[in-house]
Amino acid sequence: MKYNITKAVVIGSGTMGAAIAAHLANIGVPVTLLDIVAKDSPDKNKIVKEGWDRCIKAKPANLMGADLKTLVTLGNLEDDFGAVAEADWVCEAIVENLKIKQDLMTRIDEIRKPNAIISTNTSGIPVKAIAEGRSKSFKQHFLGTHFFNPPRYLKLLEIIPTVDTSKDVAEFFMHFGEFDLGKGVVLCKDTPNFIGNRVAFGTGAFAMDFILNNEYAVDEVDALTGPLMGRPKTATFRLIDLVGVDVWDHVGKNLAPLIAHDKLGQKYLAAEKPRKLMDTLLERKWLGNKTKVGFYKEVRDAEGKKQFYSLDLNTMEHVPAGKPRFDSVKAAKDVEGLGDRLKVMLEADDKAAKLVKALTYQSFQYVSTLIPEVADTAKPIDDAVRWGFMHDAGPFEIWDMLGVKETVKRMKAEGYPAAKWVDEMLKNGVETFYQYKGDNKVGAYDVSKKKYVKFKASEGFVFLKDMRGTKKEISKNAGASLYDIGDGAALVEFHTKMNALDDDILLLLPKHWTDLKMILMVWSSAVKRITSVQARICSWSWLLLSKACGISSMARSADCKA
Repeated sequence: MKYNITKAVVIGSGTMGAAIAAHLANIGVPVTLLDIVAKDSPDKNKIVKEGWDRCIKAKPANLMGADLKTLVTLGNLEDDFGAVAEADWVCEAIVENLKIKQDLMTRIDEIRKPNAIISTNTSGIPVKAIAEGRSKSFKQHFLGTHFFNPPRYLKLLEIIPTVDTSKDVAEFFMHFGEFDLGKGVVLCKDTPNFIGNRVAFGTGAFAMDFILNNEYAVDEVDALTGPLMGRPKTATFRLIDLVGVDVWDHVGKNLAPLIAHDKLGQKYLAAEKPRKLMDTLLERKWLGNKTKVGFYKEVRDAEGKKQFYSLDLNTMEHVPAGKPRFDSVKAAKDVEGLGDRLKVMLEADDKAAKLVKALTYQSFQYVSTLIPEVADTAKPIDDAVRWGFMHDAGPFEIWDMLGVKETVKRMKAEGYPAAKWVDEMLKNGVETFYQYKGDNKVGAYDVSKKKYVKFKASEGFVFLKDMRGTKKEISKNAGASLYDIGDGAALVEFHTKMNALDDDILLLLPKHWTDLKMILMVWSSAVKRITSVQARICSWSWLLLSKACGISSMARSADCKA
């Protein structure tokens, strides 16, 4: 059976639900956003209106344009539930309570279209449990679709089919997620917290315990665990403030009873000092950005300028943030390449280096223990970490950079031994988690098969680094490169700062236009694929560019097709 999503319903207008609805509007899909009836107001839609209002006012913006809000219809679960009967996709994003979710699925099952896809955005409840008691057809069309917040900006979409999910449904949604929603899709097993959050909390709980036991300051930690380690500037404590201290605590508490078998995770999720710290923050309602106070506090100086004080973890008072200085950081900060930069830190022995060493080696240890429970190879874990948390590289990719064999010895010496399968892999003469052809990854080591498994080529991918310097490169100047990608289509790669249009770009295209049917735009030197979201941006930019180049509207009609 072929599937197509032309109309959707999102149930739950909280932070995630409303943002998912907004992202559907971004790709041109009409969506109805539903929530429960307000009991304290004559306006039955009060709750959904407030949720949507927060969504459209949020920064960064959830909508790509203000006009797109016309694609979102608001309603409540009493008067407007009939919208479910017309939807091609119904996404549940309500409170994390199994009974409430199951009751909602019962209502959906009664009126859904036979081929409608139903999904849950749960972050930790077993997906199969949510569909218990439902019809056979419902179960075949049901799966987990776990977005990361905010959905417009964070690339990761975890797809979690159950044993009952139709293969056609899972394959369709993976394609829809990748090419329509513009996501990096990771197919997950139905295990606690799936992949992204399982890794985040297994390593994050250790980090918090290590930080408190070794008396690191908040601003010291964030200075070390950001770009220096290939991570965003939010680093550690700014990230928790962004997510919400209450949300972070809630996810950790929910995870603990689900992973009784995970000795490493249990050890640090139950650690006393982090528990006491989080309880204090919750008692004081220091929840992070949403309350303007958490591990950082927003204050105004005498001139009214905004400043951020950091929390002193000993006194539990906010103090002016310091500017930590470490010899190891000074030596590493200008080193090009994440692997080489980390090697400098791991060879050093000052306070900063000890933190980086502990976090790096424990993360390697922890993710190695998750295979084959959550994934059979390193790739899904690395993809989830990169796309879900905006890291430059996943843990196994970094491990390969550092040298697996040598790093395993160092990990053992530091008290973070890798899982047994890593030792077995090395004994069998396999010394990297990925198989490489030049600088490109072409396969990954499969633990159960005890050998590399080749990656399947995905439709729609264009690997620019494979075309540079070949016959596929039609023309090049300082502003851009033009590539022939077949079928009369060309691809333009911008080299300019901030992808600005300049004379070189405008001179490059017109002389080749008559030989081409269409042109796709690529903003930077990274590997890209054109999705419907990117195509919308392409069309706007191409309109300006084509006018400048004097290209006809007929010639433009095929631009940026996904």
